[in-house]
Amino acid sequence: MNKTIFEGIAPALVTPFKNGEVDYVSLEKIVDFQIKSGTKNLVLFGTTAEAPTLTFEEEDKIFELVKKRVSKDVKLIVGTGCNDTLTVIRRSIDAKSMGADGLLIVTPYFNKCTQKGLIRHYTQVIEAAKIPVIIYNSPGSTGINIEPETALELSKNPYVAGIKESSGNIEHILKLFHVLDGKMAIYSGDDELDYLMFSLGALGALSVTANIAPKQKQELFDLVKKGEHKKALEIHKKMYELNNRLFIEINPIPLKAALKHMGLCDDELRMPLTRIEEDNRKLLIETLEGSNIK
Repeated sequence: MNKTIFEGIAPALVTPFKNGEVDYVSLEKIVDFQIKSGTKNLVLFGTTAEAPTLTFEEEDKIFELVKKRVSKDVKLIVGTGCNDTLTVIRRSIDAKSMGADGLLIVTPYFNKCTQKGLIRHYTQVIEAAKIPVIIYNSPGSTGINIEPETALELSKNPYVAGIKESSGNIEHILKLFHVLDGKMAIYSGDDELDYLMFSLGALGALSVTANIAPKQKQELFDLVKKGEHKKALEIHKKMYELNNRLFIEINPIPLKAALKHMGLCDDELRMPLTRIEEDNRKLLIETLEGSNIK
């Protein structure tokens, strides 16, 4: 089977809220903005979506809305990860039955496991769901690092379609590319490192910044792929400050403030996340307006 789910940029979508409920009207606006921008891949229920605060019923309704809103050639990658293997299996089977093209599964968190436990965790989920999976390495959030040798072992499974690499550790990233040696797709999970990751051979990115700048992110990837590194580096430099401002507070707090400024949704979040501090909002908006994102 073809192990690759997608190539290029996949925005990790936010979940808009209004008065404590999912704002489905704004969600339609967000999806329409992406499709009009040429986006071909969407990630639902990742960290950016505040997934831990969503009920299963809300997730199902969101997925159904997005699937109806996009054409069949748009890939939908659904986050189903949590710290309980049986729950991940259940949600993964549900996502497959609803029509997901692939899954994004973060490592377990809080009740942290060993590397052997990671392999067993992912293997059990895949054996039950039998759908392409992108494993998600975010040790800063979960407290567990997927070691390159563990990724290599998991790459032997035909359903493991790639790894989202969000460690931010350059030494680890270089070793990951060396150890995998093309045996599995690697995707950038840190917007500020996209240029580096693409230059090393990453097949794309699961991106926060692409929520507001999908065209620019895709252009950066396309230029690197064509070997036009000078032009790609110019885009990277223009995007650098915006990438950093979007993480001036915990994701997706700044992102929702930016989306509100663009008229796509309110900046409401679910607790324990709170709206951006006013000084940070001003810095973010100044950067957003200076970047000429449209």
